[in-house]
Parts: sequence; C-alpha cells; structure tokens
Amino acid sequence: MKLLRVGTVGAERPALLDEGGVLRDLSGLVTDVDGALLADEAALARVRDAAAAGTLPALDAEGLRVGAPLGRIGKVVCIGLNYHDHARETGAATPEEPIVFFKAADTVVGPNDTVLVPRKSEKTDWEVELAVVIGRTARYVDTAEEALTHVAGYAVANDVSEREFQIERGGTWDKGKNCETFNPLGPWLVTADEVPDPQALSLRLWVNGELKQNGTTAEQIFPVGEVVRYVSQFMTLYPGDVINTGTPAGVAMGAAEPKPYLRSGDVVELEIEGLGRQRQELADA
Repeated sequence: MKLLRVGTVGAERPALLDEGGVLRDLSGLVTDVDGALLADEAALARVRDAAAAGTLPALDAEGLRVGAPLGRIGKVVCIGLNYHDHARETGAATPEEPIVFFKAADTVVGPNDTVLVPRKSEKTDWEVELAVVIGRTARYVDTAEEALTHVAGYAVANDVSEREFQIERGGTWDKGKNCETFNPLGPWLVTADEVPDPQALSLRLWVNGELKQNGTTAEQIFPVGEVVRYVSQFMTLYPGDVINTGTPAGVAMGAAEPKPYLRSGDVVELEIEGLGRQRQELADA
C-alpha cells in the first residue's frame, strides 16, 4: 500500500493512493497514519480489504497539500556516511560501525513544503535518503534478517544539512541537522511488502534541474537490516520511529570549489524508485 496524509499543516487526514493512481480517503477507517496504525495488524488488514474492494471514497487531489506520510513521529534516527561512494567523495574513511545521530521529529515537513535556509547559513546541502519506518518494537534484535520484520515501510527523505554548523562549529553534528524544515518526508509511506529488496533501489536528486545525485542503495555500507539490528542494540525502536539510512555521492560538500551550496530561490527535486518524488523551493528563514 501507498499511505499518505493530505491537508493543511496540522490538519492532515489519512489517505491511500490506489493502484490506479486515485487518491482515497481513509479517515472513515483510521484516525491517522502513525505508529499506532502501523502496529495494528487488524487495522491495516481493514485498510487493505477496503482498498481491494474499491469502497474507499475518492479525494480530489487538485490543490491538495501532501503532508509528511507519518504523524506523531517518535524519533528520527540518522546514519551518517553509509554509502561507499559518498565516503570516497568526502575523503572520509569507511566507518567500522554505523555513525548514528538524531534529528528532532519537528524537522519533518511535507515532501513539497518550503525548505528554509537558516540565518547566517553559507553551506546548506542536500541529501536524498531512503527512510525506514518502524512498525514493530525492535529491542536487541539478533539478526539483520529478523530486523527487516520490524520494518513497516519505506519513504523518501531529504536529510537537509548545514555543513558549517555540522562540522565547523564544534560538538556533535546536531547543530547542522536540526534546523527547521530540514527533513522533508514522503510523499508516501510504501509498505514493506511492496519493497522486496531495499538494497536494490535507485535514488536521484536534482538542483535547479541539474542532476546531482544518481545512486543506488546497493552502495550502502550497512544495509537496511543491519542498520535496524545495530540501532536496536543501543535504543528501543518503536512503531512510528524513522531511520534515515544515509545518502549516496553527489552532495555539495563533495563537489569542487566553489561548492554549489543551496540558496533562497533554488529548487530541489528528488526521488527513489517506487517511493515517489519530492520538490522543494528554498527560502530564507
């Protein structure tokens, strides 16, 4: 299934994109697309049955905002330097263990919402990433194979980053990762049954129409199952938690001088095979 949330900010309603590309209203069946729904197999079965029966009312998508496909996110866990080609372009050593950091849940916005360039920013960067959405509580998971059974689905994320704040201002990466609007998510939460191999997905990102990133999740240093297993050794993952799994080569930080960091007025577009497409216009905060 392709689950999503539509409507104005703070008033999104649950919806489903059916196999014919028609937007369907889920608000008569469920209150939201969130961790509670993803953990409720009976509720998900009702949604599947209604979609198969064709009984869900259609929504007029014209002019309707698409929000983040997941509400009430618990935490956003991020994995840094998780692609071989990205490590090479930045001159970083291949990590021996996953690099883990956090984004606050309030950085998450809709896939087409405006992204704000922080005040005093000179190095705002883009990062197309595969986002993993947890559907079953994961605590001390033993194997990567078992870890995949805890995944409810996948989505497109843009792990927007301010590199000066992240790297040059001391401390951890958090200052460069948690600026407002720095995690567009969606358009859809695609359930795991529609993604048979998360290590075989193409990722692309354009800035002002120019292709910047063109990669594949096959380049991940730590595959999705291993990421979930590893993270579960250090924290409990709950339904509705999100893991951003890293970005391939092609970010501004890895480019030749002068590095093409983002400015107000730029347009970023990104997509992952089967998971949909995002478009963001940048503006000054």
